[in-house]
Amino acid sequence: MDNLISFGLAAGIILAFLLLHFRKIRKQEERTRAAVEKGKLHSEGPRAQHPQIDANYCIGCAACTQVCPEGDVLAMLGGKAVIVNGYKCIGHSLCAEVCPVGAIKMVMASPSVGADLPFLSPEYETSIKNLFIAGELGGLALIKNAINQGRSCVDTIASRATALGGPRPASDIYDVLIVGAGPAGISASLRAIERKLNYVTLDEGEIGGTVAKYPRQKLVLTSPVEFPVYGKFKKSELSKEELLAFWNQVIQRVDFRFLKGERVESIDKGPDGIFTIVSAKNRHSARAVVLAIGKSGSPRKLGVKGEDLPKVMYRLIEADHYVHKRILVVGGGDSAVEAAMGLAHQVGNTVTLSYRQAAFGRIKERNARRLEEFVRKGKLKVIFNSNPVEFISDAVMLETKGSIQKLPNDYVWIFAGGEPPTAFLKKIGIAFGPTDLTSEGGKVRELELVQA
Repeated sequence: MDNLISFGLAAGIILAFLLLHFRKIRKQEERTRAAVEKGKLHSEGPRAQHPQIDANYCIGCAACTQVCPEGDVLAMLGGKAVIVNGYKCIGHSLCAEVCPVGAIKMVMASPSVGADLPFLSPEYETSIKNLFIAGELGGLALIKNAINQGRSCVDTIASRATALGGPRPASDIYDVLIVGAGPAGISASLRAIERKLNYVTLDEGEIGGTVAKYPRQKLVLTSPVEFPVYGKFKKSELSKEELLAFWNQVIQRVDFRFLKGERVESIDKGPDGIFTIVSAKNRHSARAVVLAIGKSGSPRKLGVKGEDLPKVMYRLIEADHYVHKRILVVGGGDSAVEAAMGLAHQVGNTVTLSYRQAAFGRIKERNARRLEEFVRKGKLKVIFNSNPVEFISDAVMLETKGSIQKLPNDYVWIFAGGEPPTAFLKKIGIAFGPTDLTSEGGKVRELELVQA
């Protein structure tokens, strides 16, 4: 009798644990299916780097679903990891790193999903010999990729110079001229110093490129990376301010040759193989060129009446400069959402976020959660299915579902993307076309494994 009671108690405990386990699995799959439905808002799938999961090897540990900074890119379904929001993936590759059985590798979207891109060789060389492209202009996102590519371009240039042998006369001709002082450009510059190349770096703005224009405390680096001159930087998370401070610290150690306020207007290659680079201020000559100018280009305008008013802006540097103001932010991406939240955090501001779609589909998960909290607490108002139709000195005319409303307003920020420098690249002779970046994504991953 005692044995039967003990057996019954044991069976009851096991049954309770099984019920809890199956309930947990059911809820997990319900969340996964909900994420799948959410992902259907953007049914075109992954846009660039994304994980490829081999279900034959996946053991269902769920480790990959818990490390992605972008939220529910991956989830568990039927005991296996699956992609549910591939469009959110920007290639951190943390899921691949944490997989204990190597069931995940990072690949690129197909050419039909990617846009027309400059032709690039495996060495990031364009259709023009010794003219290289590094960074997101070549199709790969993430600061760590830009840093790796800038370094790799200069390694190729230095190796070719060594192979030619002999002295390199004409000191007024640079071994390499680097256009852009963002992540790729700084990395290329520091590598040029390491490889003892005669170089110069040009930028129409300040050191830091697009990073310097990010909102305060924006997380810009989410995994370790190797910086030339410095070595392996092992900190796994870095804010905009920390990265800029780190760059300044490294740059002060070396002879960093940087010319600011030099917007490059033309690049021509002569019969002797020497490039002539003409900027708004100077004329330079170089044996090789690295373009590290990013792809955002000039801010895209809406073409709305009154858009030329001084109160209408396209970049937000320091949100704390604006207090007790009535503000409209236009856009539905991370830049718009982060700017709106940053402005809403300042004293006395009344902030409205206008987006032309019915829901946000491409913002990072952490931004989506923060935005929900801001709206819930009344710090920020979001108006979906809306478009500004006119800006006037003290107000904005906003069209919503066929009706026009007038919002009192002091400042407007528009985040509608940028006009990529495609015309400039084509003008200087770089060939374009659909590019299969799958092997490129694999090469980036292999490089990361070698550095680890």
